[in-house]
Amino acid sequence: MSRDDFKVIAVNRQARREYDILETVEAGLVLTGTEIKSIRGGRVNIRDAYARRMGGEMWLFGAHVAQYPSAGLNNHEPDRPRKLLLKKDQIEDLAEQVEARGLTLVPLRLYIRNHRAKVELGVGRGRTKYDKRQVIAKRDADRRMRDAIRRRP
Repeated sequence: MSRDDFKVIAVNRQARREYDILETVEAGLVLTGTEIKSIRGGRVNIRDAYARRMGGEMWLFGAHVAQYPSAGLNNHEPDRPRKLLLKKDQIEDLAEQVEARGLTLVPLRLYIRNHRAKVELGVGRGRTKYDKRQVIAKRDADRRMRDAIRRRP
């Protein structure tokens, strides 16, 4: 396996619809044994998740990692906050953007890279209903143009 090979576990398609993504950052996750086993099995949902700084560290809230069926009594809490592994200057930069400019940190996808779980965070500005309609209209117009060009003799 080459260095850049990774297996995508979960994609937050809703995030690209709801936010204009300005910047992306890769972060590691602090997980328990049963959590990583459940993630490798694809039993994770990051649709309602977001990241926030708390006590000088970055945390992922709202991510649901289903309990591992074979764990028995030693299972994890499915909706607990999970610590994100970022460098101190990255945490400061992201927190400054979120606080000063009113942006949001949303997870875009969760994947396994080099046997470690990673999450791609996007710094996003929320779209209004008008913005969403405008993006959809532009995408439809582009599709019609591509189809018209393809059908030309």
